[in-house]
Amino acid sequence: EGLLHTRFSVKFYITAMLFILFDIEVVFLIPWAFIYRDFLANHMSILGPILFFFGVLVLGLFYEVKKGALEWEK
Repeated sequence: EGLLHTRFSVKFYITAMLFILFDIEVVFLIPWAFIYRDFLANHMSILGPILFFFGVLVLGLFYEVKKGALEWEK
């Protein structure tokens, strides 16, 4: 009469990891938006790294959709 171990699908773990990954990336984007809001009016050079980071975020999402990581039924 030990502990009952139930098996979970790997999809639950993958979804949780993807959520944490994208949540952390959004946590980095929000401070950039507030800190550089006034700075962007005079210095557009900071826009490059911000767009690069956002582009990596969007490409990662497209890659996950293409690989079917977000599909539950196969």
